[in-house]
Amino acid sequence: MENRKQIIEQAFANEIPERVPAAFWYHFTDFSEHCRGLSNPEIIQRVIDGHKKMYDELKPDFLKIMSDGFFGHPSMIDQEFNEASDLTKIKALGPDHPWIEKQIAMVNELIEYTNHEVPIFYSIFSPLSAIRLHFFEDENDSEKFTRLFFEDPDQMVSAAKEIEKDLLNLVDRLAKETDIDGIYYSVQEVQDPRADETFHKKYVKDSDISILKSAHDHGLKILLHICGWGDFTNNLKLYTDYPCDIVNWATHTERISLKEGKKLFGDKPVVGGFDNNPGTLLYEGSDEEIKAYVEELLQESGTKGVIIGADCTVDPSIDHKRLQFVREVAKNFRG
Repeated sequence: MENRKQIIEQAFANEIPERVPAAFWYHFTDFSEHCRGLSNPEIIQRVIDGHKKMYDELKPDFLKIMSDGFFGHPSMIDQEFNEASDLTKIKALGPDHPWIEKQIAMVNELIEYTNHEVPIFYSIFSPLSAIRLHFFEDENDSEKFTRLFFEDPDQMVSAAKEIEKDLLNLVDRLAKETDIDGIYYSVQEVQDPRADETFHKKYVKDSDISILKSAHDHGLKILLHICGWGDFTNNLKLYTDYPCDIVNWATHTERISLKEGKKLFGDKPVVGGFDNNPGTLLYEGSDEEIKAYVEELLQESGTKGVIIGADCTVDPSIDHKRLQFVREVAKNFRG
């Protein structure tokens, strides 16, 4: 019986594993519920039950626990943010707040359920991404984040620093109170042409580095996810010096292949290769087309430190048999 944990750990160590692993993940709630887990415990239970069902049916090579229900930040819920000065409403919660307690409880329940059979990562959004996601998903406003950011960048950074305090507490408690293997840290470039490299270094980078350094200091692995989709693109060079162990980005949106990205990030292990959007090859392609694509991908990128996956979350309606077929093709690849 194969040791899935050993196989994925070989890939994470940037070695050539016994077989090429594969992993996919998806959301368990609607966008409108992503920030509302505390006010509706049924959301959190649905997320827990969804993970268990997915784990049993898909048998992933590693499990990324989704933080559905805990997006955004509780201090933003049901508040009005009309101008940058309103960002002062965002305040740190403290290490024992239910927003942190319930995440720790969920992670522990799911780790126990898997019986430590595979490595497990927990999804954490950067402080600025937490603010952006609240406006985008809870308020359904895709422009407010950048509008308020450029109205007063220093005030936005101050708000992000408040969330950073809670994320540092979350990382500390994950490391001390769970057997989590690592964190899946999600970032996205500020989606505005004015947010150049100088802007990123001045207003964005510090909080990211603070959290990533804390995770590393606690002995946690970091899977850096650079979130791109549709028109939301990223300059990957902004992240090449971020402390991380594995990298995942939108290979199709950014038009940077696994091979190219692996080189860009100093030959670190990489995850991805498939477009995650419905209507693309992963959903509509024949078995022959998917097989040819995976084999071509691995011929190009090699198998050292490569995990087949998607650019981001796949649609939850996808047939698990499709994802299992991808893993079988990768498993049987001989180069």
